[in-house]
Amino acid sequence: MKRLLIFLILLTSITDNLWSQKKSDANIFGHVVSKSTGEHLPFIYITIKGTTIGVATDATGHFFLKNLPTGNFTLVASAIGFKRQEIDFSISQNQTLEIDFELEDDAVMLDNLVVSATRNQTNRREAATIVNVINPKMFEVANAVCLSQGLSFQPGLRVETNCQNCGFQQVRINGLDGPYSQILIDSRPIFSSLAGVYGLEQIPANMIERVEVVRGGGSALYGSNAIAGTINIITKEPISNTITISNTTNIINGKSLDYNTSFNASLVSDNNKAGIMLFGSSRQRNPFDYDSDGFTEITKIDSKNIGFRAFYRTGFYSKLTFEYHNIGEFRRGGNLLKLPPHQADIAEQLNHSINTGGVKFDLFSKDYKHKMNTYISMQSIDRNSYYGANQDLNAYGYTDDFSLVTGAQYTYSSANFIFLPAEISTGIEYSINELKDRALGYNRILDQSVNTKSAYIQSEWKNSTWTFLLGSRLDKHSMVKNAIISPRANVRYSPNSNMSFRGSFATGFRAPQAFDEDLHITIAGGEASIIKLDPNLDTEKSYSISGSMDLNYSFGAVQTSMLIEGFYTRLDNVFILDEGDDDIFGNKTLIRKNGDGAIVQGINIEGIVVPSPKYQIQFGATIQKSRYTEPEKWSDDVEPQKRMFRTPDKYGYITSTYDINRDFKVSLSGTYTGSMLVKHYAGVIPKDTEKITPDFFDMNIRFAHTFPINGQLKMELNAGMQNIFNSYQKDFDKGPDRDAGYIYGPSLPRTIFFGVKFTL
Repeated sequence: MKRLLIFLILLTSITDNLWSQKKSDANIFGHVVSKSTGEHLPFIYITIKGTTIGVATDATGHFFLKNLPTGNFTLVASAIGFKRQEIDFSISQNQTLEIDFELEDDAVMLDNLVVSATRNQTNRREAATIVNVINPKMFEVANAVCLSQGLSFQPGLRVETNCQNCGFQQVRINGLDGPYSQILIDSRPIFSSLAGVYGLEQIPANMIERVEVVRGGGSALYGSNAIAGTINIITKEPISNTITISNTTNIINGKSLDYNTSFNASLVSDNNKAGIMLFGSSRQRNPFDYDSDGFTEITKIDSKNIGFRAFYRTGFYSKLTFEYHNIGEFRRGGNLLKLPPHQADIAEQLNHSINTGGVKFDLFSKDYKHKMNTYISMQSIDRNSYYGANQDLNAYGYTDDFSLVTGAQYTYSSANFIFLPAEISTGIEYSINELKDRALGYNRILDQSVNTKSAYIQSEWKNSTWTFLLGSRLDKHSMVKNAIISPRANVRYSPNSNMSFRGSFATGFRAPQAFDEDLHITIAGGEASIIKLDPNLDTEKSYSISGSMDLNYSFGAVQTSMLIEGFYTRLDNVFILDEGDDDIFGNKTLIRKNGDGAIVQGINIEGIVVPSPKYQIQFGATIQKSRYTEPEKWSDDVEPQKRMFRTPDKYGYITSTYDINRDFKVSLSGTYTGSMLVKHYAGVIPKDTEKITPDFFDMNIRFAHTFPINGQLKMELNAGMQNIFNSYQKDFDKGPDRDAGYIYGPSLPRTIFFGVKFTL
């Protein structure tokens, strides 16, 4: 790590000297307007292709780039909701050019750039694998204040709450549990198992520029545990000088308040050489007791978040990026929340301090044939916990977690490699995770040190008709005896610009280590249930295939897009939980061991209809089956079961937005969750049993109006209601003997919200 930092410093010094020596007085100015309305467009990103040079249009839709390199280049204008436009130009020393853009609307966002397909920027339309994008507009439509509240509005994704006491959540992709998915922050796999316990709710929406979702194995570059898919959280970059301050207040079922305040400040130097985005947020959510038994169904949260993302352009073709954020969160559930946790009948209390940061250096050749980046990211988590019942003084614990990932990637672009233009990427990566978990009252002492040495190579051939992506990743995991090779392949065929067919094959594995669920203690029947690993736990392996058809047509002014995707995943040595004997301290144990296998298969459907620039409908649905190949036992009270738990065979979402005028917008959003099979542990009920849940439809509405105040200062007032029909679980366990894990359906009952946002 020390050598990498020294290398970055030296490289920065060299490229900075090169930058300072080249003062060309070559400049470009211009404006960007909407083709449909003729209005000037603010905050459109203007870049010179193949360089690190970029700027955003100002509030009047104008831009200015100065002291540019001389030669032949391509100027690019891009923004979410508009088709990307490129204009070739030639510029010499002491020359000033005017270049103007007229952008077409692109409500289906096919021409936006994404990075999650190959770790290199690529046009979403030409990507070998399907990349879905959740943008800030979607978070606003859903009134999402954190990551978890926005993830359900993509096909194949479903977020669920797994504990009434602490609010532990996980995201399922194509029916597979959270640990089957790879969560990335700015394309780095720094999201550890401990971070995964509560991390979906801890990442505030205001630090997110977009979320890119790849279902299935996708790319060999991200790791072999990306079995179900990859969720890549791209944090906000500074592109212009802006300030945003907002507050949203939620009233949960007319009883409990949830206050959310956030700010963003973006500052960019006059020469666009450096910039920084500052962000911060505060959340105070009061606990909520739905059935008036004195025990929470929704957890109390008090969290603070602050961080930044900054860049420094060390040259025309090089750039340093820095990212850091701190999250401090207190959460508690159970009863008697004003007393110390050991004086309550049930208490789950967590204090988190999370520090995450990283440095990345990008270097391009002048002809854009060679690209290299090196990176290092780290995350440190300190957690003090109490998971206990019956006023247990011994239920306190603490956890220290440290993760580091570092690596380098080189990409070569060839005009013709074998048979098509291609990008060949190769890289190395090293990751470590040091976990120390202590729950002495439960005799749980976990010292887990994991490191993975990885190397990968991937080639992507593409033109407007074909994309072929072949790659393989070699991983030597410290808890697996032999290195594992995971090949992956993707293909895209587009007979015309309106139709695309895609297919993929991927393999992956999960090592026999502790995952997020293992670091959570569930309370049922007044007793704690602890997950332990079977000493003979073997590596779980996966084999996945998928195929899709993507149709995009315009009928006059009406834009439409339809996607149908089929998927199939086979798991060998699948991880399951089985009831174990009580340990010598009387703790109930669940043993994570290998089952025979499992098959998850189904189809995803996604559609977008845009009748006019003012109105848009988006919907998605998943129909699937998740089954073990042989019945698996989880309790002595219940017959073995082939059906996977907490995986509905049908689920989906819908969103709709209508711009009444430029300043007044109305949006609807909703999720559907079909019936599923859930476990119900003994406590309130006499013995363990299974339950088929009802269906749920959770519909939300939001109104927003923007008022110009003075010059560039704007104020938005918004209000609405979540879960209008109060589609919510009605049969929670009551009292101190309840099963806290017996929770399903939408995360919130009917909730009224209102907010204000100032933008300058």
